[in-house]
Amino acid sequence: MAEDNEDFPIGDQHIIPINIEDEMRGAYIDYSMSVIISRALPDVRDGLKPVHRRVLYGMLDLGVLHNRAYKKSARIVGEVLGKYHPHGDSSVYDTMVRMAQHWSLRYPLVDGQGNFGSVDGDSPAAMRYTEARLKRMAEELLTDINKRTVDFQPNFDDSLKEPSVLPAKFPNLLVNGTSGIAVGMATNMAPHNLTEVVNGIVAYIDNKEIDIPELMQHITAPDFPTGATIYGYQGVRSGYETGRGRVVLRAKATFEVTKTGREQIIVHEIPYQVNKANMIEKTAALINDKKLEGISDIRDESDRDGMRIVYDIKKDAIPNIVLNNLYKYTQLQSSFGINNVALVKGRPHTLNLKDLIVHFVEHRHEVVIRRTQYELEEAEKRAHILEGYLIALDNLDEVISLIRNSRDPEIAKTGLMENFGLSEIQAKAILEMRLQRLTGLEREKIQKEYDEIKELIDHLNAILASEDMRMDIIKTELLEIKDKYGDERRSDIEHAADDFTAEDMIPDDEMVITISHEGYIKRTALTEYKTQGRGGVGSRGAATKTDDFTEHLFVATAHNYLLIFTEFGKVYWKKVWEIPEGGKATKGRAIQNLINIEPDDRVRSVINVKTLSDEDYIKNNFIVMCTKKGTIKKTALEAYSRPRQNGINAISIHEGDKLLNVSLTNGDNHIVIAKKSGRAIHFHEADVRSMGRTASGVRGVALEGADDYVVGMVCIVREDANLLVVSEKGYGKRSEIDAYRITKRGGKGVKAMNVTEKTGALVAIKEVIDTDDLMIINRSGITIRMAVDTLRVMGRATQGVRLIKLGDNDEISSVEKIERIESDEVEEMKGEDTPENSSENPDATDSSSEEETDNNQ
Repeated sequence: MAEDNEDFPIGDQHIIPINIEDEMRGAYIDYSMSVIISRALPDVRDGLKPVHRRVLYGMLDLGVLHNRAYKKSARIVGEVLGKYHPHGDSSVYDTMVRMAQHWSLRYPLVDGQGNFGSVDGDSPAAMRYTEARLKRMAEELLTDINKRTVDFQPNFDDSLKEPSVLPAKFPNLLVNGTSGIAVGMATNMAPHNLTEVVNGIVAYIDNKEIDIPELMQHITAPDFPTGATIYGYQGVRSGYETGRGRVVLRAKATFEVTKTGREQIIVHEIPYQVNKANMIEKTAALINDKKLEGISDIRDESDRDGMRIVYDIKKDAIPNIVLNNLYKYTQLQSSFGINNVALVKGRPHTLNLKDLIVHFVEHRHEVVIRRTQYELEEAEKRAHILEGYLIALDNLDEVISLIRNSRDPEIAKTGLMENFGLSEIQAKAILEMRLQRLTGLEREKIQKEYDEIKELIDHLNAILASEDMRMDIIKTELLEIKDKYGDERRSDIEHAADDFTAEDMIPDDEMVITISHEGYIKRTALTEYKTQGRGGVGSRGAATKTDDFTEHLFVATAHNYLLIFTEFGKVYWKKVWEIPEGGKATKGRAIQNLINIEPDDRVRSVINVKTLSDEDYIKNNFIVMCTKKGTIKKTALEAYSRPRQNGINAISIHEGDKLLNVSLTNGDNHIVIAKKSGRAIHFHEADVRSMGRTASGVRGVALEGADDYVVGMVCIVREDANLLVVSEKGYGKRSEIDAYRITKRGGKGVKAMNVTEKTGALVAIKEVIDTDDLMIINRSGITIRMAVDTLRVMGRATQGVRLIKLGDNDEISSVEKIERIESDEVEEMKGEDTPENSSENPDATDSSSEEETDNNQ
């Protein structure tokens, strides 16, 4: 090759020197792209490779439908080779054979007659001996192909047109799967149960935002033609979520005992794509080599009624151990590697479960549009001719006279067009009309047909104008396919040990969640807390630093979601079991290490939610928020049902305000908001309309003075409940809810507690019933658990009784109600009795406060 890359003339030709590396690279890329696009990978829309598509279209072209006579396979292969697929005849015949094998395709597309091979790997008979025709289900892939629903392209010699894709009335790629090896990539897609797939697609059409776990409630796992058992679910989950996964398949086996008492293992179904004869041969070799123990004989007793492989067990062998060894060393257990690679708009893509459904629905949507447009055009053509007929019949004598007096058809046609305003098509149709159409009865038929055509045109126009109608058509057609061809699953699912997530291994026990003022969080088993008598000194509940104290305390089960709201109005998600566990005396973990909270933000409220996946639950429950300055806001739980690692804005907080309290409501609760000054307002939740996630809310209560603020909000959910109020110096009481008259939101409220220097300001308000217990924690970290029914119901304006003894300069930090656990021991704590807390008079109160009335209602 010349260095200067000049042309070399040789006779009348010119040789152009090129770099052989560039030429080989270009040629190989062209070859590989040809293999990828035109041979090895399926189209995501109809799930077919070009050769499969050509075989099915060639059989349709030949007229070998499911209700017609079989034709020789050689005739079909010749048709496909000569018209559409210019390759070896074996490639076409092998493709057709596989589409006829019930152990290869979950739903065969070709109805074969003759020897089409066997699950033992026997070769099919030569094409000159076998016959075939389309299965009825294959015709569903070809339905409406003559209505311009898909694009056609020239065949290999430009003499004919072939479809670039089939209309595909059902999702063949998901239902039958496929496999293929291209250049630099491969595909291996599992077959599925038609009923499950249709249910999944219908669920997607009903909710386009559906996620893969929700789709998997409909499409549970692949469903293989040979049945067998899917052992373990992690590979299925991975395949559906990422497009790649490894599914382990196990043969279905049972144990039997012969009349002589000999135990046997009977295998009825084997894994997909396992050659039965080879498997038995290799198993026998393992037995002869002493690698498999405990088997005395193997027999294949399969017949036309089904598969039956018999393993005779030796007398001293344990059948379960033998079967596990068979799974371990033979193809009774094999794996199917999911690799969902398909062509999307001519490019290979790895697709997850939702991607496959989305692309199929988009394809069917386009088919419905194109089919409707075609039918509309045909209907309008027919309506046009019928209009001409009606005009001719309305002017029958003139039309007959004009035709009779015309010298030739062309003059008659011109005369009709000029005299009656007809188009050329209408005039030609009138001239070709048979005389019998001129009778009165025939005129009625024409009028009736015209009216029906007009109705059809209106309907077709409505379809083209409405995407919802088109989606309903797709759903209806899919459900019809399901009714015709749907069947039960063949492959069952057995969960393996590695299927269980960390959450599955954790008991859904009740936990006490504590969060300190400085942001330390932990969970502790509820049973660690013992019930104590009212007025006890309590037991240590949380080790804190000298300047820290427990601020939040509540009860949730391990599998609940925690919605963590901060004073800046953000919300974060965490599962209860993800919170670090600790004893009563431990400090816990800094919450900043668990959620991405801003450095100067603080947790203000935490609620636990049963689930975020139940559509009915999240739409019919609400988050009600209250700020320190008395603003209230209600938003549907659905707005907070999509966990984000970095949290989202739950409410817009005005400058100088903070989020204080959050409650979960059902939309029909009563709300009570209490203030530091000892007053509370009571109104119905309906007074607060539901708002968007980032709204700032409306006024809930009016504050009194610059130093007044909201201390708590209660949503009343139980009819027999009372309101419990607690002051910072340890006093508390129960009052009837009815004592708090219902007003409109935004007022100042009524007296909830007689606040004095002795009681201190109001610090908490709770909804309680007799069977509740109280968990009270003060700033020094001391906790006490006490029964609510030891507190009698008092008047709304009283000062109450002492609930917990406090040390000097100590105050109550937080109060939480919890359900009483009857098995807890009641542990009487010995402490110094006081007049307010004597064992002889457990409900003693300050007489002056008991007599005080509310003069500011």
